[in-house]
Amino acid sequence: MTDLEAMQAALAEARLAAESGEVPIGAVVVREGAIIARGQNRVLRDVDPTAHAEMVGLRAAAKALGNYRLAGCTLYVTLEPCAMCAGAMIHARLDRLVFAAPDPKAGACGSVLAVLNHPQLNHQMEVAQGIAAEESAELLRGFFRDRR
Repeated sequence: MTDLEAMQAALAEARLAAESGEVPIGAVVVREGAIIARGQNRVLRDVDPTAHAEMVGLRAAAKALGNYRLAGCTLYVTLEPCAMCAGAMIHARLDRLVFAAPDPKAGACGSVLAVLNHPQLNHQMEVAQGIAAEESAELLRGFFRDRR
């Protein structure tokens, strides 16, 4: 599975979130070339401030593997993760994060904060960004434009 294919799957999750009235952010977790978990924003549906797409995906991946450590996994998400989600990724020991669009208001992977790969942390992960960034950004812009 290519990075673009995985990001397209994350975008499909984001569209499903939007159809449910949630901010359109989606995520998938990939291991050994296959999607093992999916997540989408569920904060409104679950009445849970921690139900970000990344958190939902990480929880599902941990259950699928029977282990909270997600070594060998890559998380694909349509928007740069916040500090909460970045912290969870560190604790999960993800190998890699791929995100589409930067988040200039709350991004914790370089835009506002740099939570990942701090030199004092005991876990480092590869980070890639920009795959399908415009498609993700347009999905978010359209969602908020329709809300106004």
